[in-house]
Amino acid sequence: MKVALIGLGNMGLPIAENILKSGHKLVIYNRTASKLQSLVEKGAEMAVSPADAAQKATIVFTILSDDKAAEAVVYGEKGIISGLPKDGIHVSVSTLSVELAKKLEEDHQKNSQAFVSCPVLGRPDAAAAAALRLLVAGPKQAREKIMPVLNELGKDIFVVGEKGHLANVVKLGNNFLIVSMLEALSEAFVFVEKYGIKADAFLEIANTLFASPVYQNYGKIMVEERFEEAGFKLALGLKDVNLMLEAAHNAKISLPTAEIAKKHYEEGIEQGWSDLDWAAIVKLLREKSEH
Repeated sequence: MKVALIGLGNMGLPIAENILKSGHKLVIYNRTASKLQSLVEKGAEMAVSPADAAQKATIVFTILSDDKAAEAVVYGEKGIISGLPKDGIHVSVSTLSVELAKKLEEDHQKNSQAFVSCPVLGRPDAAAAAALRLLVAGPKQAREKIMPVLNELGKDIFVVGEKGHLANVVKLGNNFLIVSMLEALSEAFVFVEKYGIKADAFLEIANTLFASPVYQNYGKIMVEERFEEAGFKLALGLKDVNLMLEAAHNAKISLPTAEIAKKHYEEGIEQGWSDLDWAAIVKLLREKSEH
């Protein structure tokens, strides 16, 4: 199968490498061309624009940081929507707003194209190990056509509906749980440390209770303060929290925990920590506890 991939960041690069390893033909495009060379050497074909990538492959994956980047790639000059042929498929792996996902569904449909949303659960190390969890929503025929590629990217594939935006709802719901965990675990660490209990000792006990790889992995990052070389940047954490709150507002519900996390992420960014891992929320709470 021949597919295109646009966006070679922390997640896009290992996903592209796994597509190549699996034997699929790959067309790549990235705004920063220097990131393309290693993949070209491994057999990937380089495109000169998003439209060119879509024309060459007819199935195009996008892995982009936010709504603004996705809109530029899809709707901008020489964007995907102008290059993708009829019956072509756009697969968005990005964490987008629910509203933008709905718009992409409608606009691709108007152009006789299919939109499949496939956000993933997992950090760059999971992407490299082809151990992502994939949330898939979109027209059945399009989903089935891309399934051979999805099978090379993760160990669990969850089909959540026929409408692409539903996958974005599920992704934001899962990210809300991670945000809630980061907030709660940060507060717990600061609490026990004030009484002289070391965070690593507390984490060992907590892990016997929750037995969750999410608690284990993020807890270790927090204990060891490994916030540089972020798997997921604090600024992106704020972006996702804002997407959760926007979607909640549109559904006429409240997410109080997300509001608290939003405030802490904003304070962290004010401290200049945008590029630290989003688990650095504990760093903020530790510093606040000292005043």
